[in-house]
Amino acid sequence: QMHLVESGGGLVEAGGSLKLSCVASGRTSNGRTFADRAMGWFRRAPGKEREFVAHVSWSGYHTDYTDSVKGRFTISRDNAKNTVYLQMDSLKPEDTAIYYCACSRYTYISSDQTEASYDYWGQGTQVTVSS
Repeated sequence: QMHLVESGGGLVEAGGSLKLSCVASGRTSNGRTFADRAMGWFRRAPGKEREFVAHVSWSGYHTDYTDSVKGRFTISRDNAKNTVYLQMDSLKPEDTAIYYCACSRYTYISSDQTEASYDYWGQGTQVTVSS
């Protein structure tokens, strides 16, 4: 079973930065490791459904972002450390949410950015941006 643990959330003023980390351990049900799978970040704002934020291919070379964070957030990964990161700059109050990392069912990033493309999830880390 793959296990994901996020960290790095907190309270920050608008315009500030935070870097989230997600460490993976174990294997998927079909024996795949962290390095074999694309990884994603999602978030759930108060009163809203969970939404896609960003994802990265197994190699780290290919990434994609939701429009609202393009140019401000950067997703990356270190396969030697089984860790995926989300660098968040120029934070806005509307970025306030619980942020979740997730392990994709696929090796490469998929055009399907819905939760259905992911089969393992972390417990989430709270990010609060004050105005």
